[in-house]
Amino acid sequence: MLIPRRALLVADVLLAVTVTAAAVLRTPASGVAVWALSALVGLPLAARRRRPVPVLALVGTAAAVAMLAGVGAEVSMWAVALALYPVAIISAQAAAWGLPTALAAVLLPGLTDAATSRFPLIPVTDGVESFSTTPWLATAMSIAVIAGSWALAWAVRSSRRHAAELTRLRTARAITEERLRIARDVHDVVGHNLSLIAMNAAVAQHLGTEQNAALRTIEQVSRGALNDVRAVLGGLRDEPSPDDRQDSSPDLAGVGGLIEAARAAGVDVTVDGPHPSAVPAAVQTSAYRILQEALTNVRRHANARHCHVSVTATPHALTLCVVDDGTTTARRHTATGHGLAGMRERAALHGGTLTTGPQPTGGFAVRATLPFPT
Repeated sequence: MLIPRRALLVADVLLAVTVTAAAVLRTPASGVAVWALSALVGLPLAARRRRPVPVLALVGTAAAVAMLAGVGAEVSMWAVALALYPVAIISAQAAAWGLPTALAAVLLPGLTDAATSRFPLIPVTDGVESFSTTPWLATAMSIAVIAGSWALAWAVRSSRRHAAELTRLRTARAITEERLRIARDVHDVVGHNLSLIAMNAAVAQHLGTEQNAALRTIEQVSRGALNDVRAVLGGLRDEPSPDDRQDSSPDLAGVGGLIEAARAAGVDVTVDGPHPSAVPAAVQTSAYRILQEALTNVRRHANARHCHVSVTATPHALTLCVVDDGTTTARRHTATGHGLAGMRERAALHGGTLTTGPQPTGGFAVRATLPFPT
């Protein structure tokens, strides 16, 4: 969850005030110089997210001077670590520059103090070991704090980069899936109906008294294709609600229209099996489109006279089968076309399978199994 920028700014302002006050309170001496150095160490932290690099440079310099002057040494070390964190998050290049800068700010005063001090490595006061006053230990603590801040920033930056990459991949996948869906819908709607128009127009050229019937079919199919294309384009302009999408999508109740259209094109179609209503709407839509494409291929490529369609349903799956008696030579040249690929994609959407191929006794068969939860 993203934190509002205003809340982050308020938090940084409070942090800056707290660090400044702590630096003053942790300094035995008092005066304008103490307040000035404490303010230079703490107050710039209020802008550490907006201007991370200048803030680190300013805080690092002020902290080095403050530690040499004995003003809030421990607080100055933490101030540098807090200034380093947003710099290390920006990028790997910024982190590579920020780490040595921060280390130099806290180590140079500590090493100078340790080198000029007469204290032993672990001084003893009244028989009690005092780690807090050991220059060498303070230097080691400075290294640990700065390194910890840098490591935390590196981990956060890596996590954000990974999350951004996942988001990019999800977006690209969603765009690809949407393009495939549009391609399938346009192919199924336009290809099916325009195929009928072309065949009826060709037939009308050779008919006498039957021309009017053929022309009426052309008109009806043309209007149907126009309405279908408008529905597809309308769905692309505005995101439909689930109810609208379900109502506008074809289902198995419309299979009769596909059968009649195939018969009107001169194919003798027989149907075996009911049109089950207990099948989920999404599965029915995919089944309708698969049958539509299969019957379109029968008319367009097979030169078939007879075609048998079977629809069977179990409590867990819907099975479709379209078998014709046409030729298979043309089919072999179109086996990798958009139509068969679209049918396979529709079956795969539901975890199903689609098989196509010539029959041993002649003709061509399309079989699809679409599973669904109960």
